[in-house]
Amino acid sequence: MSDLLPIFPLPNVVLFPNVFLPLHIFEARYREMVADALKNDRLIGMALLRPGWQRDYEGRPPVYPIGCTGVITHADKLADGRYNIVLRGVHRFRILEEDARLRYRRARIEQLPEPTCCAEDATAIRRQRAKLDALLAPAVERSFADIAGEAKIPAAMADEDLVNALAQYLDLDPLEKQALLEQRSLRTRAESLVELLEMKILMAKTPSPSNVAH
Repeated sequence: MSDLLPIFPLPNVVLFPNVFLPLHIFEARYREMVADALKNDRLIGMALLRPGWQRDYEGRPPVYPIGCTGVITHADKLADGRYNIVLRGVHRFRILEEDARLRYRRARIEQLPEPTCCAEDATAIRRQRAKLDALLAPAVERSFADIAGEAKIPAAMADEDLVNALAQYLDLDPLEKQALLEQRSLRTRAESLVELLEMKILMAKTPSPSNVAH
């Protein structure tokens, strides 16, 4: 990786390791970013814009410091200069400082590798996976059928890939996804995802005050 990572800030997209993300690139500064990435290491850092980004979108509005690097696995350049690309998440990072010499954003980062799972963590993650299966079936099965043509969640899918894919693909608020990305380990991410879904299911089952008979 070069010393400076190109940063692509968006208000509603969070990328996770080992998960694929299709993107349509149309702004001139980010078309330049993609062209430069394709000539070099094909790496782009996805970062979530902080609330209030609309006031300075054409400039450099603040982003959350934790993001995820993606490698461009597929790129189509359209006749008008736009790109359709696919990123695969590689690893999380923390922005240390930004560089403003180019039209698009670049940053010096530190990688945030996922800690190696011990036997205790692996057992805990398997328990959380079982809870996810119970909480999300059949809704997740329909989602995965749309995404991957599968009738159900693949049993052979690695725990890390499953947790990260659910965190990215489920219909969660971008800030909720950002909080999941910032979890320091797969175990805490899985536990947080289960807690979040349990809360959402409970809220959906709880009648609102306006629907309660008096």
